[in-house]
Amino acid sequence: MRSPTKKYAKLIPIDILNFLWFVYIAIVLNYTISNSEKLRGVIMQSKAIGKNIKKYRHLRGLRQEDLAELMDLSPNFISMVERGEKTLSLDSFVRIANVLQVSADMLLADVLDTGYTLKSSLLTEQLESLDKKDREMILDAVETLLRHCK
Repeated sequence: MRSPTKKYAKLIPIDILNFLWFVYIAIVLNYTISNSEKLRGVIMQSKAIGKNIKKYRHLRGLRQEDLAELMDLSPNFISMVERGEKTLSLDSFVRIANVLQVSADMLLADVLDTGYTLKSSLLTEQLESLDKKDREMILDAVETLLRHCK
C-alpha cells in the first residue's frame, strides 16, 4: 500500500497523516487477524469436504477431468475443491453429490456433529459384507485399540 502522505501533505499536517495511516493499518491488520481466526474453521471444513469428494470420486472410478466434465467445471477447480482451496456453491455441492451418487451427509461426514454416526453405519455395512473370519479379526483389532485408548 502506498502512503497517502505525499498526496495530501499540503492539505493535512504530516503528523496527523502519519497517525491516520497508522490507525488505518492497525484496523486492517486487526480485521484480517480476527477474520482469519474465523476462516480457519471454514478452511478446515473445506479440506474435509474436499477429501470426501476425492474419496467418493475415486470409488466411482472417476478422474478429476471426468468429474469436471460431468459438472461443467474446470479440472483445476475440482482439484482446488478437493484440496480445500475453493468452496462449492450449494447448487454445485448438490450436483456433485448426485454425480458421485452419494448423500450430502456422506460428503459432510467429517464436519457434521453427527458425522461419526454416519461413519459408524458405513463401517458396519462394510463389516457385514465380510466373511465371518475376517469380521472377527477386525473386531478383535478394534477392541484391542479401544483398550489401549482408555
